[in-house]
Amino acid sequence: MKANGTVFKYGDNVDTDVIIPARYLNVSEPSELAAHCMEDIDREFIHHVKKGDIIVANKNFGCGSSREHAPIAIKAAGISCVIAETFARIFYRNAINIGLPIIECPEAANDIEAGDQVEIDFDSGMIYDRTKGTEYKGQAFPEFMQKIIAAEGLINYINNR
Repeated sequence: MKANGTVFKYGDNVDTDVIIPARYLNVSEPSELAAHCMEDIDREFIHHVKKGDIIVANKNFGCGSSREHAPIAIKAAGISCVIAETFARIFYRNAINIGLPIIECPEAANDIEAGDQVEIDFDSGMIYDRTKGTEYKGQAFPEFMQKIIAAEGLINYINNR
């Protein structure tokens, strides 16, 4: 599996309240959640994001509440992967459970900039910044996680077995 797209860059401690503000938690339709994704931290995000784009952030991405709405909103907005120095543990689990690829890679998180064109090979964990001509070794997904992501989430994976 591969992903490639334009980078949206954020800093440390991007919490679930700015990924999808609490005022939209009564919404369950992924497309409606996507319409408000990142609006409290980046009002222009939803107007510029395209299918396949990538979020890069620093430490503790997805901290805050344990709401599954946050990774659903990101995925439904078209983001193909989130790269961060570190992720909040519950966000990490929720992302995998709904089939949103995420990779921890401190070097990539620090070096990649907004607007860079990035390609990710999930099989090897390699991250290529095509804009700068640099590459980074992130953690490859174990086979079972790749199957969950390919199935678009844990529920689909289980139902397909």
